[in-house]
Amino acid sequence: MRKELLPHLETFAKAAELSSFTAAARVLGMSQPAVSLHVQALERSLESPLFNRQGGHILLTEAGQCLYGYAQQILNLHEEARRKITGRKEKLAGELFLAASSIPGEHHLPALLARFRQQQPHIQIRVTISDSAAVLALVEQGKAQLGLVGKKSPNPALDYRGFARDRMVLVVPAEHPWARRKQVALPQLLETPLIVREAGSGSRECFEQALVRAGKSLADCQIALELGSNEAIKEMVLRGEGLAVLSNQAVDREVKAGKLRALKIADLALEREMYVVWDKRRVLSLPAQLFLDFLQAAPEMGH
Repeated sequence: MRKELLPHLETFAKAAELSSFTAAARVLGMSQPAVSLHVQALERSLESPLFNRQGGHILLTEAGQCLYGYAQQILNLHEEARRKITGRKEKLAGELFLAASSIPGEHHLPALLARFRQQQPHIQIRVTISDSAAVLALVEQGKAQLGLVGKKSPNPALDYRGFARDRMVLVVPAEHPWARRKQVALPQLLETPLIVREAGSGSRECFEQALVRAGKSLADCQIALELGSNEAIKEMVLRGEGLAVLSNQAVDREVKAGKLRALKIADLALEREMYVVWDKRRVLSLPAQLFLDFLQAAPEMGH
């Protein structure tokens, strides 16, 4: 008996990429019930469930993961046939949902996005800036396709690729007694009021891990303030409320202007990797895969 062609592959692929029927409906210009009906029709045709529904999000089953690979090949061939016959290449469109912690989001991402948009001007990009813990949660929940962070999560579903390095420095006001030094000793630092980022920040975790490697902890420090913003911390340092350990990129402008000084801390290894992260349980949309490939190929970012 002749088998019918598999229906609604484009709808299925978009739902798989966005981990959401609602988001797929918005992108495809359909209603959410229509997307659900299309997927159900495809599941009936294959006699196999394609998605697991979990807490408002959907993840591909093993059968769904298998089908997605074939769906991409079929859709690519469809586009190739259209291009061959009409002589017109469709503009690559779609949405790219990114989340980034403060250092990669504020100091790497603007230049990267400007260059990426030159290559892919029709992709709509939405970016959320938060701390590393929140970014990782957005990726885990499928609300961001890719994240840019300064730390890793123990979640085995997440995969990482390094794209840049960062160095932490001790930041002091220009009029501080240490301002003319190049570095300070760790015991001196432990006796000085410090302003730190909030728990969940990659910058804070880097500092805490460096202290542990040196046989100390944050409890050994004199914590004066805990703030959720690098900008707020720099302002408090300038006001003389304490010193801070921040990314050299976060204080570059103030150091060049002569308002702040950046010092090394003897016996503390304060370099860290910046990562792009994604959830292996979900398929990457074409815009997300293109941005991931772009990051890897960026000359000053690639490893």
